[in-house]
Amino acid sequence: MLTDERPGPDAAPTDPRGTATAEDPARAARLVRSRRRSRWDLRFSPYLYISPFFVLFALVGLFPLLYTGYLSVHDWDKLYRERGEFTGLENFEFVLADPIFRKAMVNTFSIFLMSSVPQVVLAVSIAALLDNRLRAATFWRMSVLLPFAVAPAAAALIFGSLFADQSGLINAILREVGLEPVRWHVDRLWSHVAISSMVNWRWTGYNTLIFLAAMQAVPRDLYESAALDGAGRLRQFWSITLPMIRPTMIFVIVTSTIGGLQIFTEPRLFDDSISREGGADHQYMTLALYIYDRGIVDGFYGRASAAAWVLFLVIVGIALLNFALTRYVTRRTS
Repeated sequence: MLTDERPGPDAAPTDPRGTATAEDPARAARLVRSRRRSRWDLRFSPYLYISPFFVLFALVGLFPLLYTGYLSVHDWDKLYRERGEFTGLENFEFVLADPIFRKAMVNTFSIFLMSSVPQVVLAVSIAALLDNRLRAATFWRMSVLLPFAVAPAAAALIFGSLFADQSGLINAILREVGLEPVRWHVDRLWSHVAISSMVNWRWTGYNTLIFLAAMQAVPRDLYESAALDGAGRLRQFWSITLPMIRPTMIFVIVTSTIGGLQIFTEPRLFDDSISREGGADHQYMTLALYIYDRGIVDGFYGRASAAAWVLFLVIVGIALLNFALTRYVTRRTS
C-alpha cells in the first residue's frame, strides 16, 4: 500500500541529503557572529598592532611636548622649585631677545650645515662604492658602522686629543710643516669644524648602510640595459641610482636635519672650560645646550621650555620646507 511521505507542517526541515536541520537557525546566527568578528578583526587589528608605538609616543613624546608648552607660558620659582603665575608669551619674548640664544641659533645652523651636507654626500658616495662587487664585501660594509658603535664619550676623548689647542695631534702636524696652530676651542669657525667632524665621523657610516640597502634594491637589469646603451658608471649613477633612491634620500635628509638641529653631546663633551656652556664666549653653544643650561643648570624652566618650543617650531618648519622642495623637484623631474 502506498503512503504519502511528504513532511507535515510540524516536521523538522531537511537538507538536500535528507537529514534534519532543526539547528540551522542557531548555526546561521553563529556564522553571522563569526563573519562580523572577522570583519572587525580585518578592520581594527592593524590599529591594534601599531597602537603600542602611539601609546609609547604619547607617554614619552607627546606628553612632554605638551607639558613643556604649558611650562613655557608660566613663571617658575627657582628657589622653591614651584610653578609660578601665568606669564603668557613673556618667556618667549625673553628668549628671542637674548643675545646668547641668537648666537646659539647661528651656531646650531652652522654646525648643522657643516655636518649634515657633507655627511649625506659622503654616505651616498661610499654606498655607491660598496655597491660594487668587492672582495670581502661584508667586512667593508660592516666596518663603516664601527664609528657608530663607539660611545660618544669615547669619541669625544679621541677627537679631543686630535683637536687640543696645545698638545693636539693636528696642531703638532701643523707645527712640523711650519704652519700656525689652530685655536680649536677659541675660534668660532674652527670649533664648528671640529664639532662637525665628530658628527660626520660618527653618523656617516650609519647613513651609508641605509643608502646601500636602497641601492641594492634597484633592479640590476636597469644597469645592464644602460651599459648596453653605452652609459658609463658615472652616467648610471646619476641617471639610475640617484632617481631610484630618492625616497631614501628624503628620509636621510629629514632625519639628519632633526638630529643636526638637536646636537648636544658633541659640543657638550668638546667644551673643556669650567662652565661648559659652549665655550667662554658661547662660540659653539647650540640650542640644545642653551636649553640644558637655562633649565637644568640655571633652573629657569619656563625660559628653557620656551626655547625648546622655538627649536621644535624651527625643526617642523625646516621639515615642511624639505617636504615642499622634494615634491617640487619630484614633479619637475617626473
